[in-house]
Order: sequence, then structure tokens, then C-alpha cells
Amino acid sequence: MIDNEAVNVPSHRLLEITRKIVAAGGSSDREALVVADHLVQANLSGHDSHGVGMLPTYVHALEAKLLIPNQSPTVTSDQGGIMMLDGQRGYGQSVGRQAMEQAIGRCQENGVVLMTLRNSHHLGRIGTYGEQAIAAGLCSMHFVNVVDHPPFVAPYRGSDARFSTNPICLAMPGTTNQPPVLLDMATSRIAFGKARVAHNKGVDVPEGSLIDDQGHPTNDPGVMFKQPPGALRPFGEHKGYGLALFGELFGGLLSGGNTVQPGNERKGSIINNMLTVIFDPSRLIDAGAFGAELEAVVEYFKGSPPVHDDEPVLVPGDPERISRSAREEIVPVDLESWEQILTAAEKLGLDREELAP
Repeated sequence: MIDNEAVNVPSHRLLEITRKIVAAGGSSDREALVVADHLVQANLSGHDSHGVGMLPTYVHALEAKLLIPNQSPTVTSDQGGIMMLDGQRGYGQSVGRQAMEQAIGRCQENGVVLMTLRNSHHLGRIGTYGEQAIAAGLCSMHFVNVVDHPPFVAPYRGSDARFSTNPICLAMPGTTNQPPVLLDMATSRIAFGKARVAHNKGVDVPEGSLIDDQGHPTNDPGVMFKQPPGALRPFGEHKGYGLALFGELFGGLLSGGNTVQPGNERKGSIINNMLTVIFDPSRLIDAGAFGAELEAVVEYFKGSPPVHDDEPVLVPGDPERISRSAREEIVPVDLESWEQILTAAEKLGLDREELAP
């Protein structure tokens, strides 16, 4: 998909460029590939907010020694069906993957597991971990909070930021005829990264997404990058705010990774804490009945006549599949984000000429 106002990078080349940058920051070849693949897959899935545009933020954290390469999660508590892990400030894409591998293995033994992961650097697109569960034939639920930096999102009826985007992900395997169903969403109306991308592109964000530092509605993403800053708004008013609060309570409080309240130290990076429940649907329902009912309910929902002919009813997971099809070969990266990526790469000793698309 060619964008005339962006750098259009072949997807395989973007993966290689990203891998080089992560490796230059001290990651092993394996970790660099895991992180790079996660970021590029986020772009391919249409979530540029969680894609390669995060690299400058990661380089800043590396320089401040707030992101530590080549970490593995340590077990802080193992009670069989409950596992508690610590990410050691490692790359979230790597320690998150490892934590899920451990939890999936336990779930395959017991049928269900509750896993917490605390003190992980930015986990990236949380849907990736739902996809890990799906690949193993399992269902999963993920509640995440975000700490270690000032908040971005205002509570319902509030006028300043008090928490972050606190994503939630729900994942269910598909069948031969029906792709998996995967809901991956921020509890803010838009992710902070989407405001960053819009700001870099010089475009407005959707109406109702932001307030300025006086609490007034605005469509200008620039308010998030001024002092004093504005704030994102929760989706669904009190409903999104309530879910965000449980991101703090489940993801932060119960993991032991802390919540966003200001009594906890903020060092200036992105730390995620996550509570995950993984379970085997075959322990609950016959596989044939599962598949038949899943296909029937999705067909029923998607059979609703669309309000606009060119906008058919979708189910969670469809937008990502559509984006992957459109971006299979070419990934557009806005010009400002690309320049920021090259500048970050130079800080790690790379030559920007070697990173040409």
C-alpha cells in the first residue's frame, strides 16, 4: 500500500532495519529478531502506534539504562495454577513472549493458569500475546497497566491525566472456516502512540479523543506534547474508565508491579504490568460444538445489513487481517517518524545510509 506522504518500506527490509537497530542497542541476535518481528507485525496489523515508531523511545530508555537487553523473566512465586514473574526491565516483546511460553506450557498441563508479569519494559501490541495463546489452541484474557512515566489519560469527568492507556486483550481460537477472534484495545479512545503518529503527520485526531490542559475538548494532538500537557479521554466515558481502573488493580496491584499513583517512583520509561488468564476451551466444551457455535454466532453478527455498503460488519481480529493483506509487501512510515528512527539509530553508532529502504 503506497502512501505518497510517507517512506514506503518493503516489509522484509523494515524487519531487517529494525533488527539492526535493536541489535546495535546490545540485544542478542535472537532478541533483536523477536523485538523487530513484533514491531513490524504491529505495523502490518495497522497499529503504527505500537510499531517501529517506538524505536526512538526504546533508544532513549537504553541510554538511560531504564531498558535492559537480554533479560529473561524470573519466577517470584509458583503455586501451580498461579505463576508470578518479573520481567527485569527487559524488552517487553521478549520477556512477554517468554512469560507466555511458560504460562502456555502450564495451561496445557492443568487446563487453566493465571500468570502475572511485572516490571517489563513496554510490552508492545498486547494482541501478540493473545495470538500466542491462539496458536496453542487456547483462550486468553490480558489486563495491563502502564507506569514509570507521567499519566496520559483523564478519568471520566476529570480534567487532567491520572492513568495511562491500560490495554485489555481477549483472545479465542478459530476454526477451519472462521479465523480467530481477538479483541485488543486501549481503554483510552485512542492510544498515546496514535496521538504521536498524528502529531508527526500534522493531522487531527478523531473528535472526542483529547482534552487540552484546561480540560477543553480538542482534536489537536499537539496538546500531548506541550507543557502543561493535555490528556487522552477514556473510551465509552465511565465504562472505559472503569476498565482502565481494573487495568491498574489487576495488572498493577495484583502483579506486585505497582499502580500509577504518584507515591510510586517514576523513572521516565515505559513499564508494563500484566495479569493474564489462559485456559483450554476443550476442557469446557466439545470441539465440534465449540466450532459450530462460534461460526454460527459470528455469521449472525456479520450478517447484519451494514449502514454503509462499503463498511460491512466486522468482528475483532478482522481489521488486523485486512491491514495485513493491504500491507503485506509495503509498510508506510510517516516522514517525521522515519527521521526520528534514523536519528535514534545514529545514536547507537549506525550509519543512516545503511538503513535506506
